[in-house]
Amino acid sequence: MTDAAYLLVHDDREYLLEPGEEFGTDLGVIEVPEDVAGGDTVETHLGTVFNVRELRGPDLFNHLERTGAPMMPRDVGLVMGHTGISDGDRVLDAGTGTGILAAYLGRTGADVTTYEVDPDFAEVARANMETAGVSDRVEVRTGDLTEALGDLADGEPFDALTLDTGDAPAVVERATDLLVSGGHLAVYSPFVEGTREAALAAREAGFESVETLETIQREMDFSDRGSRPSTAGVGHTGYLVFGRAP
Repeated sequence: MTDAAYLLVHDDREYLLEPGEEFGTDLGVIEVPEDVAGGDTVETHLGTVFNVRELRGPDLFNHLERTGAPMMPRDVGLVMGHTGISDGDRVLDAGTGTGILAAYLGRTGADVTTYEVDPDFAEVARANMETAGVSDRVEVRTGDLTEALGDLADGEPFDALTLDTGDAPAVVERATDLLVSGGHLAVYSPFVEGTREAALAAREAGFESVETLETIQREMDFSDRGSRPSTAGVGHTGYLVFGRAP
């Protein structure tokens, strides 16, 4: 069975292409076979060889169609590491955007229901889930999660709740009604004000082990003079609030 899309790589060139797709480049026209598979090679009509790779999470971040600034892989890693979301878990997500987090979670085997208020963004996210090969595990709903909380609370509880929205504190206030006992909460925000509100809401709602982290990552520079962290920017991306339902 072929995947929905593959990464074709030659030196520093990378193209995300589907089986059967034809794509023109200055290195020649790429015709992707219908039965292409990871590990194959594809030659352009000018003789340039591209290696075929199966998609991994970082490839999705680099190549899926964007509708805004997606969650960075470093933040996705913290969400996955602190919540332990895995195969068979039910995850409720809001603020789909490009769908990077939802795609990562779907590829772990989790069943994800994600809400996006912008219809155009939601449509792009659905297409991205197809490309990522997780459309059977990630349902992108168009709408505001806060308006669906009542119905969701009456249904089967979720194992984790992940939020990347400005109104996250309002959802956190009712989050214990949505989660199984011991279920995890993760809230991402680029701003400290929203982060503080989410952390306070989590404590007031009775969440346990509430902690707030700032994500900072710096590359290392190595030279003949010595080694040190790069001075090109501080590497800040955002803040994450974690908690566990009682």
